[in-house]
Amino acid sequence: MYSKFICPICKSNFNINNKTLTCENNHCYDISKYGYVNLMRSQKSSKKRHGDDKLMLKSRHDLKRSGGENFTVLDVGCGEGYYTANIKQNIPNCDVYGIDISKDALIYAAKRDKNIYLAVASCSEIPIESGSCDVVLNIFSPTNTDEYSRVLRSDGILIKAIPLENHLFGLKNAIYDKPYKNKIDSRELENFIVSDFKEIKYTLNFTSNEDIISLFKMTPYYYKTSRTDQAKLENLANLETEIEFGIIVYQKG
Repeated sequence: MYSKFICPICKSNFNINNKTLTCENNHCYDISKYGYVNLMRSQKSSKKRHGDDKLMLKSRHDLKRSGGENFTVLDVGCGEGYYTANIKQNIPNCDVYGIDISKDALIYAAKRDKNIYLAVASCSEIPIESGSCDVVLNIFSPTNTDEYSRVLRSDGILIKAIPLENHLFGLKNAIYDKPYKNKIDSRELENFIVSDFKEIKYTLNFTSNEDIISLFKMTPYYYKTSRTDQAKLENLANLETEIEFGIIVYQKG
């Protein structure tokens, strides 16, 4: 349990005693009552809001109404654990770890499945043993190829989901006078080779203002939009918007 996490200060392995992780240099971290351990080094981030806050997570939560032994999956930027828990439920014999910089997110994640191992941590300094993961999952989250390469085994796989050009364009069109399309970055990543790519595109129709507002609040746009533009959704009863994302599978190079 939690055996692949390492000390974020000295990088040594933990001994696990009840609800406490302790390394050989006596750096101690308690597993919270919610089921995650905080391995974030506070000085590493000066952001006022760390990751998804309670409003974003509640909105996302409300809206969403074959590995064997020693197979390990790490979900980087796991959020409230929607995909993390599904992996564990579909591949019950594997070890599933999730990290996110949001404590509020991990409270949701811990409630989804008590058998996933969660830590507050950043992708820039992943507190996981080198070469210990078979798969790293990265869904709409920041990318750190050096750290992903470090934690993956030599034949490890990185699975990355990215928004495509028209993702949520209908929502943006309802908010902004001049909506922009998403910029699509190159699929190429240092230390990795693209082995597969799949596009997923469909349309969602919302007939409830509550769901429309929840959709908006679960996105980063909510925090970057003026109050005047936010108000355009207050009485909107119907919304049709594109869902477009790509799934890229990488082999460690």
